[in-house]
This record gives sequence, structure tokens and C-alpha cells, in this order.
Amino acid sequence: MAVLGKMIGGTYAVMAVLGTGGTSKVYLAREEGSGGLFAVKEIPVSKAECAGMLAELRLKEKLYHPALPHVWDAFEENGCIYVVMDYVQGIALDRLLRERGPVPEALAVEWTKQLCKALNYLHGFHPPVIYRDMKPSNVILQKDGKVKLIDFGAITQKGGKTIALGTPGYAAPEQYGKHPRSDVRTDVYALGATLYHMLTGHDPSRPPYQICEIRKWNPELSGSLEKIVKKCTRKTPFLRYPNVAALLKALDADLSHHSSRDKTPKL
Repeated sequence: MAVLGKMIGGTYAVMAVLGTGGTSKVYLAREEGSGGLFAVKEIPVSKAECAGMLAELRLKEKLYHPALPHVWDAFEENGCIYVVMDYVQGIALDRLLRERGPVPEALAVEWTKQLCKALNYLHGFHPPVIYRDMKPSNVILQKDGKVKLIDFGAITQKGGKTIALGTPGYAAPEQYGKHPRSDVRTDVYALGATLYHMLTGHDPSRPPYQICEIRKWNPELSGSLEKIVKKCTRKTPFLRYPNVAALLKALDADLSHHSSRDKTPKL
């Protein structure tokens, strides 16, 4: 594991720990040559996993979208893979939810629409790139009101069979079991679970570990949004929206019913 003040890859000086999850860590690091700041994710891997994971990470270097941090490099060192990405400043959505509670409807819809567009970009590759770990802690809210997805440790371009990755409560049921699988509807489920958390303030990864009808928690929430969340989070994939483009269309229709929009809270 990297130590604060030490060099990674002979280029990146570790300055702080930005976050941890499972066995991985994300560091704030300064590039020795340019002085630029980067987020560097450290993922312990076996020799058998290394080559395949590095091949997947090469794909991420091709991603360019306003809601996605760019991946600049990926390499192996001392039994770990390091992923060098843009350092995204802002507040994590999970922290905002802990500190301020549920997000106003129109604002939750607006942020979800931005995430839809990012996922739609990923799904537009051939074969589609599946993010697989959508959750509030992977969403950064920037001061300009825009959102960015972070953490590319779980995305894959291999359709069909996959390894069981994702966060319980947000991950779709098909990501687990004897024969885990994922496709674009896997991301639809997780985005629906994230919207549920935004609207209700209830984290589906905590007790009672379920996604209820949103108006159980707040009767003033709209019935149309309740139907959208429910359709996104169906256990059976073919009962969900077929893709995020269809979800985005439903959100646009829902937002048109609001006469005013909530202002983005100061971050």
C-alpha cells in the first residue's frame, strides 16, 4: 500500500487519502513534473487478474465526457494496480444526503438526468461500457451545479457474464448469484436506487435493506416519480426501462409537470 509522502510509479507523490472502499484506496497525488493534482486509485490484484484489469483500464483512457473524469494512466506496481484520474473537487452526494437529508424533487431529477447522459455515453460504445457501481458516494457535486461520476474500478465492456461487483442495496440482483451478469439495465437499477436515496434520504444499503415506494417516506412526493423509481428498480431486468435513454425521456416528462425548479444548494 502507498504511504503518504512516497512516490507511486516514480512520478506521483502521495499527499492524502481521499477515500477507501473494500480493499482499494484513492489518494490525492501531485505529479512531480507538472505539479498537477490527480486522484490515484490503488487496487490490490493477483498476478492472474493483473493483465485483464489493465486491458480494461486502457479502455477508460478513451473516455471523454463532461460528467466523467479522464483516466490518464494505469499501471501495476508492488502487487497493486494504480489508476490515475482527474482530481474532481466538490462534495460527494452521500455526504450531502447525510448532512442535509433528502434532495428537492426537481433538483434530484436534474442531477439524475445528468447521470443518465453520462451513462448513455458509456452505453453507446460497442459493446456497451457498463458502469456497475452507481451510488451516491461515486457522484461528486461541483460548485457549478454539475455532477461527475468517479471511481472506474467496476466498469466493464464485456457483456453477459461478469464478476460480482457493485454495492449491495444499489447493485441490481443479477450482479450476484451463481451466474452474475450485467447489461445496460444493471445501470438503470442502480441509478433508480440512487434517485430513491436522493428523494427519501433512506440509504438502501442500510436497514431495512430495501427500496419501498417513495411516498411511504414522504406522501408529498410525486406519484409519477414513484412510478419511475419503481420501474427502475424492478428485480427482473426486462421489467425495467430498457436503457437510460428511456429513463431520461420519462424524467423529462416528469420535470415538465413542475412549474418551477429548485435552485442548486450552495456546496
